[in-house]
Amino acid sequence: MKLTDSMLRSFCVAKVFRKNSDKINCFDFSPNGETVISSSNDDSIILYDCQEGKPKRTLYSKKYGVDLIRYTHAANTVVYSSNKIDDTIRYLSLHDNKYIRYFPGHSKRGLMHLQGKPVCSFDPEGLIFAAGVNSEMVKLYDLRSFDKGPFATFKMQYDRTCDNDGKLILISTNGSFIRLIDAFKGVVMHTVGDSQFIMIGSEDGKIHVWNGESGIKVAVLDGKHTGPITCLQFNPKLMTFASARSNMAFWLPTFDD
Repeated sequence: MKLTDSMLRSFCVAKVFRKNSDKINCFDFSPNGETVISSSNDDSIILYDCQEGKPKRTLYSKKYGVDLIRYTHAANTVVYSSNKIDDTIRYLSLHDNKYIRYFPGHSKRGLMHLQGKPVCSFDPEGLIFAAGVNSEMVKLYDLRSFDKGPFATFKMQYDRTCDNDGKLILISTNGSFIRLIDAFKGVVMHTVGDSQFIMIGSEDGKIHVWNGESGIKVAVLDGKHTGPITCLQFNPKLMTFASARSNMAFWLPTFDD
């Protein structure tokens, strides 16, 4: 099944899960696409079955809180950050709900001091990170030698950055448009490399979709979220995606193209 403009326009909410009492701050699909796991400000961790379309299990991190949850190399282990007592990263086994290891050392003060309100995102390899500084420029750092300063600086007039596939940087702005720049040269690009579409959750609870090759908006999808969408991700294996605020929504196409 090929993902096309008309296929994307046909997506609608198949199921909504109201399991959380507070904002869902993050979710992540397993590498095989069979499950998705969410973390919430209500301290819950919920595992969903994507094939059956139902919740499988709920765990809690009441003492430490939970944020930025991510699958590891295996579908039965995750890592997440603590947002209560400390900022320790916890490595959790979903099989027996036991911690495998702790990774302390983070602090809310951070290790870099930049002017304004910087935003940051890593490349897929975890070696290079981009920092958007004071709505004026994007700086690229090598994690292994970031204390020596950025190895590349691109002057911009946009506000937020997020790395796409290591070759391009996707920048959302305070206006009604987005930009793609070459991560090596800093020039504006018109293609998205291996990514065919760009999906962005907006503050009005709707999902806006652009064709990455043409740059044309192809769909605006309304999942009836009651506020800004906090998380949005396409399944890596199945023709489905999920969006969330305080509720989790599973989306499916309504016809075959």
